Amino acid sequence: MTARYAVYFSPARHSPWWTFGALWLGRDEFADATLQQPIPGQVELADLSSITAEPRRYGFHATLKAPFHLTGGHTFDDLAVRMQALAKTLKPVALGPLHAVMLGNFVALVPVKRIDPTASLAASCVIGLDDLRAALSEADLARRLAAPLNAREQELLRQYGYPYVLERFRLHFTLSGPVPAHTARCVIQEVAESVKQLNATAPLKLDRLCLFTESAAGRPFKRLIDFPLGA
Repeated sequence: MTARYAVYFSPARHSPWWTFGALWLGRDEFADATLQQPIPGQVELADLSSITAEPRRYGFHATLKAPFHLTGGHTFDDLAVRMQALAKTLKPVALGPLHAVMLGNFVALVPVKRIDPTASLAASCVIGLDDLRAALSEADLARRLAAPLNAREQELLRQYGYPYVLERFRLHFTLSGPVPAHTARCVIQEVAESVKQLNATAPLKLDRLCLFTESAAGRPFKRLIDFPLGA
C-alpha cells in the first residue's frame, strides 16, 4: 500500500493556465521534469525555488479529493474506471476570474466570486469515490489531528480522511509554501499582471478530473490520466 492517489483539477497541458502554473512552480507534473522558473521582478522573491518547493511536489492543481491509499480490495484500474464513469456525470464549471490571495500562511489562486458548483463537484468526488479509500492509519490520524482543526473539521477528517471537504471546501491553486505576510504580498504582486491577462484571454473552466499518483512517500506527484467532464 505504498502508492497514494489523488483526484485533482489541472488545466490541459500546454494550455495558457497550465503553462503559467507549471513555470511558476518549476515542474511539469506529466513528465516529472524540472522547468526553468521565471526570474521574479520582486527582489524579495530571489529564492523563488525555495518558497515553491512544497507545492512543486504536487504540481499545479486544485484538490478535489485529497491523496489517499486504496483499500486492499481495489486496484489502480478500479479507480481509473470509477473516475471515468464519474467524470461522465459531471458538468464543466466556468471558474470566472481568479486572483491571488493569502490563505492561512500560503498564497493561492482562487475564484474572485464564490462558485457553488465547484463545491458540489468536489463533494461528488469526495463521497462518490470514498469506498475506494483506505482509512487513515492511527499514526496518520493522530498526526493530522495535531493540527488546529475545529470540531467539524475533525469530524470530516475521521469520515473522509481530509478536513477541508464538503462545506469546508474552497477551490484553490497553491502558489507557495508557508511564507510570512510580506513575502506573500510580493508573490501576489508578482503574479498579478499575468493572472489579469489570463483572465482576459483564457477564462478557466474546470473541465476534467485528473488522476495523480505519489509512487512512494515523499516522492513528487505525477499526473497519469485526465478524464474530461461529459454531462
